[in-house]
Amino acid sequence: MTRVLLVEDNEMNSDMLSRRMERKGFQVFIAKDGLEGVSMAGEVNPDIILMDMSLPGIDGWEATRRIKAAPETTSIPVVALTAHAMASDREKALEAGCDDFDTKPVDLGRLLEIMEKLLSAS
Repeated sequence: MTRVLLVEDNEMNSDMLSRRMERKGFQVFIAKDGLEGVSMAGEVNPDIILMDMSLPGIDGWEATRRIKAAPETTSIPVVALTAHAMASDREKALEAGCDDFDTKPVDLGRLLEIMEKLLSAS
């Protein structure tokens, strides 16, 4: 079973996405802010991380930098999830260490394609 860490502070978004992913057979762990996401990445050792970029405390950009800087979590693929859909936001996500980028509202089919590509490459 693929283990997904969803880092999302909006309870409605995390509840909806986690339930949809669980129905697809994923085991989903939820972190409510960037610091918890960094901590849980090391604790639960997910196969992939879905990272909201607008988070309280440390944002998704900084959380991703920390995850990618730690030897035990550096190889975990991170997908940036953001409502910001400009090309500069994609570049910023990739510079922070994200492996790919998707926009909100989440299109589950499109997100699953991104995840499949990253998981098969890792």
